[in-house]
Amino acid sequence: MEAMDTGDLSLSGSTPVFGEGPPAPAGSRPDGDPFAEQSRASVAARNLRKRVGGGLAAAGALVAKFFSVIKGALLVLPKLKLLTTSGTALVSVAAYSLFWGWTFAAGFVVLIFLHEIGHVIQLRREGIKASAPMFIPFLGAVITAKSLGQNALAEARVGLAGPILGSLAAAAVWVLAELTGSSLLLALAYVGFLLNLFNLLPVVPLDGGRAMAAMAPVMWFLGFAALVAMVLVFPNPILLIIVILGGLETWRRWRMRKTRSLEQAAYYRVSPRNRLLVGAIYLGLILALVLGMHETHVLYAAGHSFRSV
Repeated sequence: MEAMDTGDLSLSGSTPVFGEGPPAPAGSRPDGDPFAEQSRASVAARNLRKRVGGGLAAAGALVAKFFSVIKGALLVLPKLKLLTTSGTALVSVAAYSLFWGWTFAAGFVVLIFLHEIGHVIQLRREGIKASAPMFIPFLGAVITAKSLGQNALAEARVGLAGPILGSLAAAAVWVLAELTGSSLLLALAYVGFLLNLFNLLPVVPLDGGRAMAAMAPVMWFLGFAALVAMVLVFPNPILLIIVILGGLETWRRWRMRKTRSLEQAAYYRVSPRNRLLVGAIYLGLILALVLGMHETHVLYAAGHSFRSV
């Protein structure tokens, strides 16, 4: 943002302050002169008008400057959001490139971006304004919104939209890998499938937990147990963070459901038909992602790749 020059707020050529008029000539007696009294009153009135006018002009300049600043901020705000997305994406690429190289890291960040855009698109279809994705190295990316929909079915649609678009993006990379014979792209497709499959674990705040809100919220505890088992088998600080967040969110939402308020009952009321539809999409995604991972499994490290047999 350019620095704003506020020098134009100062009023140059300020009105001189008048006294009580020029001194009376020596030997004259103006006290009783009605013309002198009228002249002094006229000068005082002119001074007052000029001072008031100068004050109003200064106030008008300040108001105009205020609105120009507000207008400039509104114009710059979308650019700042764009800078937030692109800036955090570049930081993530730099972080992942320490392990995978920058080409693979850049492709991975693009796949994460498309996954998050799936959520953004569905949120806007639900009539909810969503922020642009903000990347967090080694944790993926996040978007912010006031809600995830008016009910659990809308929340499930929002949750599944990310893995759906993310899986299509990984499949596109797979096709491109087969056309070009690139083992790097094949490995990238595999990681893309794995990323979306992990997000389908049935625990909030992951996407699978969102789907379970419309299917069987009790599955949140099964998903949480699976996460805990993963941490015990594969100790990892990132998984540990997800376990902590998942545990807190699961407990909060389950406690809210136990209140049995009319609002909570209305939120989780989903027709059997829609429940089956969400379940079919959820299980179909899991099956497709497992098959995709099987077909694209490749050993890749430091620029060398070997396709598994």
